[in-house]
Amino acid sequence: MRKSALFMTILVIVLLTSITTASAIGYQPAEPKDDTSTAMIASIVQENGHLYIEADTIQWYEGEVANEKFLEREQDIGDMTGPPDGYYVINDDPQLQKLEVAADAEVFMQIYDHDGTYESMQVEWNELVSLHKFDAIYHNNEMLDVSVFPYHLTVKDGKVIKIVQQFIP
Repeated sequence: MRKSALFMTILVIVLLTSITTASAIGYQPAEPKDDTSTAMIASIVQENGHLYIEADTIQWYEGEVANEKFLEREQDIGDMTGPPDGYYVINDDPQLQKLEVAADAEVFMQIYDHDGTYESMQVEWNELVSLHKFDAIYHNNEMLDVSVFPYHLTVKDGKVIKIVQQFIP
């Protein structure tokens, strides 16, 4: 790797670490609800005039529950008493589920590339974006790949009506 590319890679990591660390102030964990599941979105596609997501459902844990699940499932952890970042993800079934997204679905983002600059990647809690904009954000991974974030998906009558990006503390 050339020195300039290595320098840029290190700079990106440092900037994103400082952005997410400073931005954790005011963070509120998502409350579990019967009609909402947490998933990794594997793809977003348009088919026959409808928007679909392929989602891999996960279990997202934070706080004391994350510590409990971590200790139950992990081996050879030495003196660790919980996950290093305060959250723990379980994905026992990596099967994808195809879900139609309602045309009027609400999408709330925490962090994304607003304008192609690192400075624009500041956390804005539950920023409402249009479904069209979310599709564009999801497919723009030049500065920040939002596909690596979990999303809380609320489903009603078989369609996703609400998508909330999970902030990663």
